[in-house]
Amino acid sequence: MTANGNVLTQLAAELARGSITVVDLTQPLGPDTPVLALPPPFANSPGVSFETISHYDDKGPAWYWRTIRMGEHTGTHFDAPVHWVSGKDRADNTLDTIPAERFVGPACVIDISREAAADPDHLLTRDAVLAWEAKHGRIQPKSWVLLRSDWSKRVGAAEFLNCRDDGPHSPGFDRGATELLALERDVLGVGVETVGTDAGQAHSFDPPFWTHHIMQGNGKFGLASLANLDRLPPTGAVVVASPLKLVGGSGSPLRVLALVPA
Repeated sequence: MTANGNVLTQLAAELARGSITVVDLTQPLGPDTPVLALPPPFANSPGVSFETISHYDDKGPAWYWRTIRMGEHTGTHFDAPVHWVSGKDRADNTLDTIPAERFVGPACVIDISREAAADPDHLLTRDAVLAWEAKHGRIQPKSWVLLRSDWSKRVGAAEFLNCRDDGPHSPGFDRGATELLALERDVLGVGVETVGTDAGQAHSFDPPFWTHHIMQGNGKFGLASLANLDRLPPTGAVVVASPLKLVGGSGSPLRVLALVPA
């Protein structure tokens, strides 16, 4: 048996023994899933809706299935490089062209939950990332960097989106931190518990929505509306974030799983 085979056999055995826990980082997806509304004149993504095709009835006596309608970037979802104008001309920038191995990587979890509770507009800085590395080790290439804010514990769309007259207020990354992760650490991408990878007030940043602009422009990915990040250690987990293989897809809902030592 090859070395790779031994590793996979050992992984299966550890899962069966319960020494590795599978943590679901995904929010439930349904009609109550919050969707951010953009101001005019921008077009908006629809909320989630289901239409029953058949339900053990005359239209299908032995089966139940539904039609689903939603935007690609709804609920817990994946941002591909083509999602942003800065990534539109990159190679392998759509969901059907991204190599599958790029969906799996080690997780680095940076906890800003206290800061976000005190200030919903808190931004993770470059210095804060460097301080995290001083304690937990350098972020390795091809890692997922996940920002724990405990935002997923907010109840209801109004509290989750946290909109005021000047738009939504939610935490995110400052420009220096985003550039560090994308350009100097070569991460797979970043993940957040908020509705999008940019902070709520990112429309006023320079450039606007700099996390999307820098990450997607450099061929990196985004994961939004994650949950249960408080169940992950700062390092040591492996994240599997595999979107639907949509032709020309800019993103899709997905089920994000983390393998965590029990």
